Amino acid sequence: MSVTPSQIRSTLLARREIALIDVREEAQFALGHPLFAAQIPLQRIALEAPWRIPRTDTPIIIYDDGEGLAEPALHQFRALGYTQVDVLEGGLGGWKAAGYELFEDVNSYSKAFGELVEHRRHTPSLPAPDVLALIEEKADIAILDARRFDEYATMSIPSGRSVPGAELVLRAPVAAPDPDTTIIVNCAGRTRSIIGTQSLINAGLPNRVFALRNGTIGWTLAGQALETGRQESVDKGDGSEFDLARERARDVAYRAGVRRIDSADLKALLAESDRTLYRFDVRQPADFAAGHPAGFRNAPGGQLVQETDHFAPVRGARIVLADDLGPRADMTASWLAQLGWDVLVLADAFDGPLETGEDGAPAPRGPLGRYKRPYEGTDNREAAMQAYLDWEYGLVAQLERDGTHGFFVI
Repeated sequence: MSVTPSQIRSTLLARREIALIDVREEAQFALGHPLFAAQIPLQRIALEAPWRIPRTDTPIIIYDDGEGLAEPALHQFRALGYTQVDVLEGGLGGWKAAGYELFEDVNSYSKAFGELVEHRRHTPSLPAPDVLALIEEKADIAILDARRFDEYATMSIPSGRSVPGAELVLRAPVAAPDPDTTIIVNCAGRTRSIIGTQSLINAGLPNRVFALRNGTIGWTLAGQALETGRQESVDKGDGSEFDLARERARDVAYRAGVRRIDSADLKALLAESDRTLYRFDVRQPADFAAGHPAGFRNAPGGQLVQETDHFAPVRGARIVLADDLGPRADMTASWLAQLGWDVLVLADAFDGPLETGEDGAPAPRGPLGRYKRPYEGTDNREAAMQAYLDWEYGLVAQLERDGTHGFFVI
């Protein structure tokens, strides 16, 4: 059985559950796909599908672009026990023929949302030459890198310190305790810089906060040298600092419509067998491994907002977040809610027995199975980096033409 593009669009607009799965390789996926498509290559279906699509009666629509992958993918999904698997009528060509938008690159809807946030909130930013001038004059600034620590260590802005995105509300006041210190948030490109900067603004930090415009890409295109191998991070703080961070983050989550539940509420949600429920511990991997609530997977908050399609490919599912201190879950939930997710925070997640170790996620695909992003590594071509930025600048207009996103910005 096949499903038409218009039926998929109607499902997205009604916010019913759907997993729209592109079974091509990631490099082909990055050339163009529907906004809410997720990518699982044919040879990884048996490994990834049970992890990423936990409910076997989830409505799943698979497609390719005429390569002959959809039919064997259909059989693989059904052999795994999935009972509502169909193909997209006409494949990607059918989607294009219906006049619907194609989005390039990966994690596209999270990146498009970041552009929408900047567009609507006018998130302040500074160009790379201005930031370098501040560094050289030893101005009172704190540069905070919102990426994963391994990305930061690969290449970073001089004097920058690692503070992954969801940690910012906890750690920025430690990095810049004087309200006169200017905070500059960077990532490799734009999204995590924008979301990190706006997180601190939304939380009401008294400091002036700016994004590094275009991140390390903008830094490189300005002819400025990056550093490699940095290992500096910022502590979480303690005591009254935690209390203030909790207060700030809960206020932001409340404004975004995030609800708080307890373990009894969670048990009731788990009993609803007709609705997908993702449970994520949004702390850093080492914290997760040391002790986490049973049944929760690790998805550090900043990456969960950046790569939502990877962690939660079932659009329309529920998401429950956990964090032993609170602010990381609340801030992450505030962004997921604005991304159109039904998201809740489990308030008593750490009151009972905890499990240790990793969550058992499938092994990473490795370089051969991944499309190399134009902002990864230190050997990127300037033309590719500029083209990537130009693509991001156009995402707000694409969202408007597509019309299915349902995003809002507080």
